[in-house]
Amino acid sequence: MNLSDKVKAMPEGPGVYLMLDKDGVIIYIGKAISLKKRVSSYFHSSAKGQRLKLLVNRIADIEFITTSTEAEALILESGLIKENKPKFNIDIKDDKAYPLLRLSTNEKFARLRIVRRRKNNRAQYFGPYTSGKLLRQAMNFMRRIFPLRTCNVMPESVCLNYHLKICPGPCQGLVSKDDYDQNVKNLLLFLRGKKKDLIKKLSDEMKAASLTHNFERSLELRDSIESLSSVPIPYKRYAVADQVEALQQALRLKTRPVYIEGYDISHISGFEAVGSMVCFKQGRAYKKNYRRFKIRLVKGIDDYAMVREVLKRRFTSVISDALDSPGLILVDGGKGHLECAIEQLKSLKVNIPIISLAKKFEHIYVQWQNNPIALPLNSRALRLVAAVRNEAHRFALSYHRNLRKKQMLASDLDQIPGIGKIRRQILLKALENITLLKDINIKQLKKIKGIDERTAKNIIEHCKKY
Repeated sequence: MNLSDKVKAMPEGPGVYLMLDKDGVIIYIGKAISLKKRVSSYFHSSAKGQRLKLLVNRIADIEFITTSTEAEALILESGLIKENKPKFNIDIKDDKAYPLLRLSTNEKFARLRIVRRRKNNRAQYFGPYTSGKLLRQAMNFMRRIFPLRTCNVMPESVCLNYHLKICPGPCQGLVSKDDYDQNVKNLLLFLRGKKKDLIKKLSDEMKAASLTHNFERSLELRDSIESLSSVPIPYKRYAVADQVEALQQALRLKTRPVYIEGYDISHISGFEAVGSMVCFKQGRAYKKNYRRFKIRLVKGIDDYAMVREVLKRRFTSVISDALDSPGLILVDGGKGHLECAIEQLKSLKVNIPIISLAKKFEHIYVQWQNNPIALPLNSRALRLVAAVRNEAHRFALSYHRNLRKKQMLASDLDQIPGIGKIRRQILLKALENITLLKDINIKQLKKIKGIDERTAKNIIEHCKKY
């Protein structure tokens, strides 16, 4: 493949490009929000300076590394420049004008901070970086994958960062020194641009954690690997009316997903487990076709089995005959939820594109590739799938809460003299929750079929106790 064809074949997403001379030596490294557009500009610019002309004339090959975001590309670019020292990269000498990253490895529990000046200490510095905004975005990304403390003085109790899972809580001994230092080593690999080495290292750690039955740690490492391995999709501008088209192009679907169904599961430790199905038509909620499912066959906590039950009932019951077939199915959750949904649909011989959306990084898992897709947070496509996911979650949660309220009300009604099975069912249908029951009077109760004055008085007397 010649150089021109290589540039044309470049992805449109964010990443870092490396320009090499005829001897295979890296002579320039740059970052881009769109690799294809940025690299193409070197060969089509009409106002090239002398230095740029000299660079272009010496380019014999171009390599690239894709990233999930432009912010990640900023970090990767800096690490690769520091490691390779390309001839045509002009170092930024004035550290006062540009931000740096300081990793305080001179402390017992290292901190990662954005600073403006280097100090003569044993801390490690990275940068300087040309964009403070992108650096702050990268900092947020890194803290989710490599959680470290940021406090100047360790507090007496865990702070909000611990609960947000961006600090492991060394102040309260909630993480061992060895595990904390492992996190620091992983972060250093990332900052030095050694992403492949980092992913291999994390994979080895994940396998080791599984062998020792440390499944919580294994899941954390899996999430980190998937975040670092996500396939970036470039940002494109679309009109609101073309939101569905944006999703089609982002996911490379053969047809426009005009009709989308979203599924979610809600329960508390398996209690009153329910499933929801919401529908979006032309990018908008289509409540006429919403359905809800009370889980019947699954006992205990097994979200995957619940997803399978809901899908089976959707596509094999009268619901299937009453509704059109969707152009896309979305399941709330990660890779595991997607795999069990694919398995169920395959057994039902239902051939519909299916995806899942994970909350932590808003990554989209698809059945046609291993790595998740990372869409820009401001993209129309991600907004649409997030809207479907959020609506499915809201609908499932509201149904679950209603069932819990009815259960509480039924339990409360059982304690009232004169309330048997039949009257309890009548009251459950007539009243939404116990709060309404407390506020109701005898006159209103007597209007309910089957409730006489004596029973109404018993209900009022019982409610006065609370």
